[in-house]
Amino acid sequence: MRALPATVLAVCGLIASACGGTGSGGAAAGQAAPATTAAQASPPSSSSSSAKQSPPDAKPLDGKVIVIDPGHNGANYRHPAEINRKVNVLTQWKPCDTTGTSTNSGYSEAAFTWDVSRRMTKILEGRGATVKLTRTSNNGVGPCITERAAIGNKAKADAAISVHADGAAPSGHGFHVIMPKKINGPVDKVVGASSKLGVAVRDAYRKGTGLPYSTYIGKNALNYRSDLGGLNLSTVPKVFVECGNMRNATEAAKFQDPRFRQKIALALANGLQHYLEA
Repeated sequence: MRALPATVLAVCGLIASACGGTGSGGAAAGQAAPATTAAQASPPSSSSSSAKQSPPDAKPLDGKVIVIDPGHNGANYRHPAEINRKVNVLTQWKPCDTTGTSTNSGYSEAAFTWDVSRRMTKILEGRGATVKLTRTSNNGVGPCITERAAIGNKAKADAAISVHADGAAPSGHGFHVIMPKKINGPVDKVVGASSKLGVAVRDAYRKGTGLPYSTYIGKNALNYRSDLGGLNLSTVPKVFVECGNMRNATEAAKFQDPRFRQKIALALANGLQHYLEA
């Protein structure tokens, strides 16, 4: 999630378009979340209750709207004036967007988040959800962090998630989930729901990827912040997930493997489903 130094941006930009393939990553793409719903737990006791059940072809996320925000954008580095323009996130003024980080080999955070988000979209749509992305490609600019929040609000999303990866010191490793704080603003009414979403995502991500909790930020992989426009301006339950540290050699290698990105996408989709079914 951290922005790159100016000397590295051109390298990341040239490589970003070649990264983030969207291969299937295995048959797990359509795997259902390993949660047992109430309908599965107890069979109907009468013909009348049977008649009230969902039709046989119903999917677990039918009727749910999910907004996925792939962090950054592949061409942000080419438009510094635009992405550095300050916007109001209620607790402070911040740049419209940033370039994001990358692995030491040049695989960009923007390419990673775009690929994972597209994989998540396929999984969630297969489970019946309506999914909206905050950007349509990895060769554009923005949108601003304020616009990313507005997209979720306009969609009246049942849940929203912003996908990122961190750029911390190489010795740090592990993932964490960022949730909003009350700020006397629009997010206040969904802080509680966002916290529940964050815990569901954390638990599913740990189980599905095997990655540890972050060793350098948060407590038990949970971190509460009031400086992120994508959270402060949200009126729907929303969290950020920092999938790991792209500057850590072990995690960088995993993130560059499409099979592992498929694991990440499936784990995040499961976390969203667990929250929505709770």
